[in-house]
Amino acid sequence: MLVLVAPGQGAQTPGFLIPWLEIPGLADRLSAWSDVVGLDLIAYGTTAGADEIRDTAVAQPLLVSAGLAVAEVLGARPDVVAGHSVGELTAAALAGVLTVEQALTLVRERGLAMAKAAAAAETGMLAVLGGVEEDVLAALDRHGLTPANINGAGQIVAGGTPAQLEAFKADPPARARLIPLSVAGAFHTVHMASAVERMREAAAAVTPADPAVTLLSNRDGAVVADGAEFVGRLVDQVANPVRWDACMATMSGLGVTTMIELLPGGTLTGLAKRALRGVTTVALKTPDDLDAAREALK
Repeated sequence: MLVLVAPGQGAQTPGFLIPWLEIPGLADRLSAWSDVVGLDLIAYGTTAGADEIRDTAVAQPLLVSAGLAVAEVLGARPDVVAGHSVGELTAAALAGVLTVEQALTLVRERGLAMAKAAAAAETGMLAVLGGVEEDVLAALDRHGLTPANINGAGQIVAGGTPAQLEAFKADPPARARLIPLSVAGAFHTVHMASAVERMREAAAAVTPADPAVTLLSNRDGAVVADGAEFVGRLVDQVANPVRWDACMATMSGLGVTTMIELLPGGTLTGLAKRALRGVTTVALKTPDDLDAAREALK
């Protein structure tokens, strides 16, 4: 059983699109989608620097476009699809809930809305690696932080104000390693509430279809069979934690045997190697990875 997964913000690196543009038709596809999102996707994926593609309003459309373009190249028929954070829009398009154009229009609005919300107040995020999950969550709650991403495999990403983050660093949970993240703001926390409203207005113009394959939600890992419900969840998720641990638990329960992570792959397959033992994983980073992906599909 195959699951296609789409990574979230932070997976992008400078120049990650360069080798993919040698595939016939892919540059034309991205050029057309550039008009939809109002960004030069090819330039951002090839010559732009790390700071430029860290911009939320750029990173999100770039990631969804890259994931969808490479999914077309791969041509696999998944049994299950799921996306991490903004990757949920990629997953929605792959499942047929949204057209590609609808997904790109919504991700442009999402990126702009979250960038604006992040600029309204200084907030940040840090990764908590290791420790006992219950102790980590209790420590986050004690300092008023939100577990914005509960990723499983001993990884939780926390978001909040600089004061809250500093207090947490001074009083960390036992046996946990803390890594500050270079992000624009505390995504998937209450600090993104204004972005939810903008997303809700944009989503109101969309008439979604029901998913054609099994589609998982970041809210709780549930299988969502109603397209309108999924879009509603996707909107609310902007200001609520991503439960990727629950998504992986659902994959396990469904009997997933193979995971292919779309461009720029690596993050989600890395988590799966620790949390989904025995599942074959392939991360699409360069076109050279397509052979391994196609071999895994046999």
